[in-house]
Amino acid sequence: MSESQLWHDVDDYFTAHLAQDDEALRAALRDSEAAGLPHVAVTAPQGKFLRLLAEIQGARTILEIGTLGGYSTIWLARALPEDGRLVSLEYSARNAEIAVRNIARAGLDRLVEVRVGPALESLPKLADENPAPFDLVFIDADRVNHPHYVEWALRLTRTGSLIVVDNVVRRGRVTDAASTDPEIRGVRATVELIGGHPRLSGTAIQTVSGKGHDGFALVRVHQPPGPAR
Repeated sequence: MSESQLWHDVDDYFTAHLAQDDEALRAALRDSEAAGLPHVAVTAPQGKFLRLLAEIQGARTILEIGTLGGYSTIWLARALPEDGRLVSLEYSARNAEIAVRNIARAGLDRLVEVRVGPALESLPKLADENPAPFDLVFIDADRVNHPHYVEWALRLTRTGSLIVVDNVVRRGRVTDAASTDPEIRGVRATVELIGGHPRLSGTAIQTVSGKGHDGFALVRVHQPPGPAR
């Protein structure tokens, strides 16, 4: 058995016992695949992990950067109370259209708003609305701009909020300081921003799964430093 097949089998085992999907989730994946969307959605165990994080956090408001077909959006929105709110930002109008259908089929359209356009244009507009601080932010978009997304997440959250940044390992290539790949450079800049920022405390975890070797960063927002004495 190949290493990759073993990772798939382990995912299947955990999914069957701990992260059972349902027709809404399966349909979201089917429709995304039929529409030709890339196979980069989180796995079921990862989706369940996001939901548990949101539930542990007691999240009432969630910001997602990178909707794709809405699979992770469904997992996250299911953690929200009846009066909760999830704003998801998606670059592609076509992806957003598929996601909106998938979210509505899951009965979550009352909680979720999908906004279309480049996130670095949508985020300032969102900030101008002066929304209540988001309790959790999930960043799963183009790695080149992940440092900017973290900076915006910090502006839109509060002390105690969580930020989850996906895809920070990239099959181990994050260790290549000489890389000219814009995505690797973006990931490294994100990790270094988190590690050096006075208001952020985070760690990163490697994962292996049906999606290969990657990982995520988990970050907590702290109070601004007090004035120097």
